[in-house]
Amino acid sequence: MADTKTLNAGTTTDRGPEGRGRTTISDNVVAAIAGIAIRETEGVHSTGRAASKALGAVTGRMPGSASSSAAGRAVKVEVGEKQAAIDVDVKVEYGTPIHELADRIRGNVTEAVEAMTGLEVVEINIVVFDVHIPGDDDDDDSDDQGGSPRVR
Repeated sequence: MADTKTLNAGTTTDRGPEGRGRTTISDNVVAAIAGIAIRETEGVHSTGRAASKALGAVTGRMPGSASSSAAGRAVKVEVGEKQAAIDVDVKVEYGTPIHELADRIRGNVTEAVEAMTGLEVVEINIVVFDVHIPGDDDDDDSDDQGGSPRVR
């Protein structure tokens, strides 16, 4: 088996009997993998709350930023020597059985993180903070009376 050590930036793994070098997996990489797996789960409308989404939208427009890093910002991870724990906030689609969705999220994230990093996922905490109702978008100004703006 591999000898694994923890560094500040993530997990470092010495592989092979010949000790040909190290592989360091950053916490941000694990968060990005988990974030993508979560967003690809049917029934998840979005990840992260308004503040983290706004930050992601701003930094996502900066040169050199990647969409996978934006996915990782909505996910918090704690990486140990051989294990990872993950926390995520999700907004679900209306009509989706939340307990079944949580099971699918845990399965997808565990499969993706373990396959790509070799870390054991020991815990995935999910906070469902909102339900998306189709046609009930935040950008809709249906509260306006008479079609005129409220503020001039």
